[in-house]
Amino acid sequence: MKYVAFIRAINVAGHASVKMTDARDAFVAAGGRNVRSYIQSGNVLFECQAREMALMLRAVKKQLTDTRAGEPDILCRSEQQLEEIVGRAPFTARDAGPTVKLYVAFLARSPRVKPRLPVSLPKEELEAVGMTDREVFIVSRRKKNGFFGFPNNFIEDALGVSATTRNWSTIIRILEQLRNVE
Repeated sequence: MKYVAFIRAINVAGHASVKMTDARDAFVAAGGRNVRSYIQSGNVLFECQAREMALMLRAVKKQLTDTRAGEPDILCRSEQQLEEIVGRAPFTARDAGPTVKLYVAFLARSPRVKPRLPVSLPKEELEAVGMTDREVFIVSRRKKNGFFGFPNNFIEDALGVSATTRNWSTIIRILEQLRNVE
């Protein structure tokens, strides 16, 4: 099966730096096939048998722990799951623009209590507008200071669940890459 691993909290603003070559090498050493990365924010595409996944992720976490401070959270989704996420999204890439960014937060587990949507953080111009069992769709609007709020902390605080967040256009490109691997 084809998967993407979203590695949480690496290569963000110069913190927890991990070379993507090291991340790819960790997946290859753990038995991943057709391993490649997408941009520097901790996205690793790979293939493995579903029954191998848990053992493989333990090996990857151990190897990446040796290259940085602390064990990384790695949230995986299959190609089929990404297809479903894209199909259920309450927005498309066309909804983004110079004053709006779109994101998906991948949750480590289902929240204990599913919030009533939308959930917003007006100070940061963030709004969670949709949700599946383990994903949250977020709209980030440009703040008065010209910057955009970053939604990961907002989602973790609102739901009490560890998460990693990716830009919507990144998700679309990753899915295209998964589709194009034979």
